Amino acid sequence: MRLPRRAALGLLSLLLLLLPAPEAAKKPTPCQRCRGLVDKFNQGLVDTAKKNFGGGNTAWEEKTLSKYESSEIRLLEILEGLCESSDFECNQMLEAQEEHLEAWWLQLKNEYPDLFEWFCVKTLKLCCSPGTYGPDCLACQGGSQRPCSGNGHCSGDGSRQGDGSCRCHVGYQGPLCTDCMDGYFSSLRNETHSVCTACDESCKTCSGPTNRDCGECEVGWVLDEGACVDVDECAAETPPCSAAQFCKNANGSYTCEECDSSCVGCTGEGPGNCKECIPGYAREHGQCADVDECSLAEKACVRKNENCYNTPGSYVCVCPDGFEETEDACVPPAEAEATEEESPTQLPAHEDL
Repeated sequence: MRLPRRAALGLLSLLLLLLPAPEAAKKPTPCQRCRGLVDKFNQGLVDTAKKNFGGGNTAWEEKTLSKYESSEIRLLEILEGLCESSDFECNQMLEAQEEHLEAWWLQLKNEYPDLFEWFCVKTLKLCCSPGTYGPDCLACQGGSQRPCSGNGHCSGDGSRQGDGSCRCHVGYQGPLCTDCMDGYFSSLRNETHSVCTACDESCKTCSGPTNRDCGECEVGWVLDEGACVDVDECAAETPPCSAAQFCKNANGSYTCEECDSSCVGCTGEGPGNCKECIPGYAREHGQCADVDECSLAEKACVRKNENCYNTPGSYVCVCPDGFEETEDACVPPAEAEATEEESPTQLPAHEDL
């Protein structure tokens, strides 16, 4: 059964609506839009800082018309550059809030020099001051001055969202990010600051920076005379790697590497560490080297006129160009022709009439 065109398009539209939106396609929050508008306004201030009215007599213009620095002309130039023509939501916000920006510029900027704080936080109530969160701009965990003890990020910090809880940086944990995770130790702790430093790689827990300060050894290390030392897995009675591999120890672990192609088993990298050589190779100067079967006293190719060519681990027997190949020899062209001429031609038998 074939769906009608309109029904098919409707089904496709429904499927597209049900698909989850990609992360990059998420719309900015109202706070982010407000902050973006303020950032562009501040950039406009920088871009117009050294400009003037552009006439021939700047001194007269500033004396008669007021200074460009605080003029409406400068404000209009800044406002014109705030939004791209295609950014509908930016232009919508600018159109709705242009009177606020004009009021701040002409009357309030000296009293409230921080445009973001006055515009986005206090006037539009879209954002919060740094260190505060949520609809009522409450202080983050640990206080607004140093949220999360300076060791994490406050959920909703600077916005009207989030719950103010701490998301700790790596190495820290706890409600205020003052405790150290496993693998870290407290190198500084007082009423205002907590600093966690990474343990030695051999320690799972520790009280200091060396392998002698471990409370518990990490996997791949073992306690030996008061210190966590690396376990050499390669020295185990039962090797951890296959017969065609050799073991390479590493701190806290090991790797299995392939033996050289000339080896039957090996103890390390290259043809010099073979336990035995594969057929076609023999130990020479301490390593497995290709045997040149073509140079041996006993000929490898036994047919007459046959050429021998060595290959890695083997050899091939080939007749020269122009020679014919038989079971016992490589026959030169002249001999092959003579043999054909000497062969008697069998005539068909005739019956007596």
